[in-house]
Amino acid sequence: MLDRPTLTAPSLAAPVRSGPEKPKLLSVEEAKALDVGTMADLFKEHINPGQFHFMKLLGFHKIKVERAEGMYYVDQNGRKILDFFGGFGSLAFGHNHPRIIEARRKFGEEGRHEIAIAFLSQYASALAKNLAACSPGELDMVFLGSSGSEAMEAAVKVAERASGRRNCKIVHAENSFHGKTKGVLSLTDSPLYQGEFRLVNNTVKVPFGDLKALTRAVESDPEIGVVVLETIQGGGGIIEAPTEYWQGVRALCDKHKVIWVADEVQCGFGRSGRFYAFEHHGVVPDVTALAKSLGGGKAAVGAMIAKRDVYMKAYGTPKTAMIHAHATFGGIGEACVTSIEALNVLYDEDLIGNAEDTGNYLLERLNAIKDKHPSLIKEVRGRGLMIGLEFQDFSRALPFALRPMVAMLDDKLKGSLSGFVGALLLRDYDCLVAFTEYNRNVIRLEPPLICGDEHVDQFCDALDALLSRGIVSIVKDFVKSQLG
Repeated sequence: MLDRPTLTAPSLAAPVRSGPEKPKLLSVEEAKALDVGTMADLFKEHINPGQFHFMKLLGFHKIKVERAEGMYYVDQNGRKILDFFGGFGSLAFGHNHPRIIEARRKFGEEGRHEIAIAFLSQYASALAKNLAACSPGELDMVFLGSSGSEAMEAAVKVAERASGRRNCKIVHAENSFHGKTKGVLSLTDSPLYQGEFRLVNNTVKVPFGDLKALTRAVESDPEIGVVVLETIQGGGGIIEAPTEYWQGVRALCDKHKVIWVADEVQCGFGRSGRFYAFEHHGVVPDVTALAKSLGGGKAAVGAMIAKRDVYMKAYGTPKTAMIHAHATFGGIGEACVTSIEALNVLYDEDLIGNAEDTGNYLLERLNAIKDKHPSLIKEVRGRGLMIGLEFQDFSRALPFALRPMVAMLDDKLKGSLSGFVGALLLRDYDCLVAFTEYNRNVIRLEPPLICGDEHVDQFCDALDALLSRGIVSIVKDFVKSQLG
């Protein structure tokens, strides 16, 4: 008989691992418990020390947001802060909308898949179908990504390929903002953001809203194949163009077979009182882009939506199909589920109609405040819940005798008054506002689309009370806030 091998019991000792020792990491609970001072130190040390300077000027550095609900943030002291900033239009549903939270909870509990690169995704397919259903005309081919910049990169690329120009040039507008990735940064009219990066050089700049200038550019250069325009300029200071301009853009592009890309990343998704802002003008672009509130305030989602014939010209064959296919996180499961629910909430709660109605009330109240304080407020403009409040140059706000001496400093002081007002609205009245990239005198108001008349009254009463202090007191109070 053959000897059998002796069997030994398996060792119960922990296996010896050869991986690296775990570094000193903060846990989720430790992160949640960080105090304001530690948060500030970590931000300066590891994120952006230069940005911290501006956060400190506005008083943002003193606030730790413990939770958020609806129209309000709640800080470490239980103080409720009315959100008229809205994450540059990213919070159409306010903070933590219960239906969106529930959709995400259920998705996680069911163990659904997130990344489906190898397989078809029911979630990405359903979201694309819904976006096509919300879009007018022939806008029905969808690319999903994670940000507005990514969506606009996809939009510009599909347009350039579909233009038929071998050396395609792209028109964009003065004071435009289309993103900070290198492709769309080339179309973003900001020396600050462009820095000294080496950008693409196939761009042509024209004034925004000037149809004659756009026509001259297109008709003088047959290599121009794409026109890229924000329907409402956000970073430019909430600037619109009239219906005649947009109808002219559509006719010009049709005549010369130029692809029109409408950037709706900020002004779209119901913010203007229509799903797309271009719908106010009875026109449809060839390509558009959404992001921000598309993620329901809980996910990072961007989308390019193109006409089928444009998309097929660019990527319509097996040979070209993968040139700009979805990236790893484009169409990720929980993000798509979040957006699917968000689109349904948008219509079920008539938030688009509310944006128009409440926006009209906000404009009415702001114009009354402007009439009461003409030395401080220069103009109120906008549409729906995307409104710009432009303050006077600093010298114009001063007593008449002081204006000539200060006027020569107005350019250097640009943004001072709006900054003082924004900082004091937060400190003294628990109201948060935003600013614009190019015209620093403008406060940008983009509250959630759930905003009601009572929230408008709270904000406008606060603004009126602050401006009623007068310019001298406003400056003194701001200086005291910095010394304190």
